[in-house]
Amino acid sequence: MKGVIAKEPGGKEQLIYTDMPEPTLQTGELLIEVHAAAVNRTDIMNREGKTGYASNPIIGVEVAGVVANANGQQGFAIGDRVMGLVNGGGYAEFATMPAGRAMKIPDNLDFTDAAAIPEVFLTAFQTLYWIGNLSKKESVLIHAGGSGVGTAAIQLANVLSDAFILTTAGSSTKLAKGKELGADVLINYKEQDFAQEVVKTTNEQGVSLILDFIGAQYWQKNLQSIAVDGRWVVIGVLGGTTIEHVNLMHLMAKRIQLTGTLLTPRSDQYKAELTQAFSHQTYTLFENGSLKPIVDAVFAIEDVQQAHQMMEENRNLGKIVLKVK
Repeated sequence: MKGVIAKEPGGKEQLIYTDMPEPTLQTGELLIEVHAAAVNRTDIMNREGKTGYASNPIIGVEVAGVVANANGQQGFAIGDRVMGLVNGGGYAEFATMPAGRAMKIPDNLDFTDAAAIPEVFLTAFQTLYWIGNLSKKESVLIHAGGSGVGTAAIQLANVLSDAFILTTAGSSTKLAKGKELGADVLINYKEQDFAQEVVKTTNEQGVSLILDFIGAQYWQKNLQSIAVDGRWVVIGVLGGTTIEHVNLMHLMAKRIQLTGTLLTPRSDQYKAELTQAFSHQTYTLFENGSLKPIVDAVFAIEDVQQAHQMMEENRNLGKIVLKVK
C-alpha cells in the first residue's frame, strides 16, 4: 500500500506519498480501507518531529473508510462505513483503528464529510462538556471560530446547550460562518479588542467558559473576559507558550478553573469512552443535519504538501481533507 511519511523532520517539502508496509491488525482493532483522511495541526507537529508520542511513521490521526477486516469485533462487518481516530497511519490506503473508536457513518454523509468529524468534534465535545462542564444557556467564548474545532464547538454549544456564544476570528468570512452556525457575538480580533467586547456584551459579568486555542498572547485579555467561577480550557498555543510575570492572585480572585488538555496523546480507553459518549449524543443530529462537518478544501493525497501549506497559513475555514480513493 501507499502512505504519507516525512523523509526527515521538517517542512512540508519532507512529505512523500510512498510504498509502505500494510498495517498489522492487533487484538481489538479493525482494518480500514481509507477513503479520506483529514489534516490536523497535530500532523504538522508530527511532520516536524515535535511530538514524543507518534510511533507510526505514517502521518494522520483521523480517517473515514470501509471496514476491510472486522477481526472478530462485535458490531462491525466487512463493508461497514466508519469514521474515527487512529494511532497514526491515517494518510494511507489502509489503517488500523481500535474498534472502540469506530463510529458508523450516517447515510447522508460521504467519506469526505465523515473524515472531517472525529478529531474536531471529539475535541470540542471533550473541551465543552467533559472538561468545561457547559450547562444550558451559559455563556462561552470560543476563539478561532473559523477553525475546525471552532466551527464544531460553536455548533455543539448551540445545539446541545442553547448557549450564549461569543466567537473571535480574523476575517468577515469566518465570522459570517460563525453566525450561520449559531454564534451570537462576532468579534474580529484584528479590528476589535475582544476583551472589551466580551465585557460589554455580558454586562460586565464575563463569560462562564473560554475555549482557548491561542495561549500566551491572549492571557491578559482572557483574564479580563472570564467571569467569577469561570472555566478556562487551553487546547492550543498558536500565540505562544510562555507568559512572563503571571500574577496568580488574578486567578484566585476570580476563582478561575484553568485546565490544559490534548486529545491525541490520551489513552485508548479514554478515546473510546469519549467516542462512545459523543456518538450516543450526536449521531441522530448528524443524520438530521442539525450538526454538520465543515469542509473547506479537498486535496488528492498526492497533493498533501499543498494541504499542509494551507493549514500552516491559516487559510482554512473548517477542515482540510485528503481524498485517498
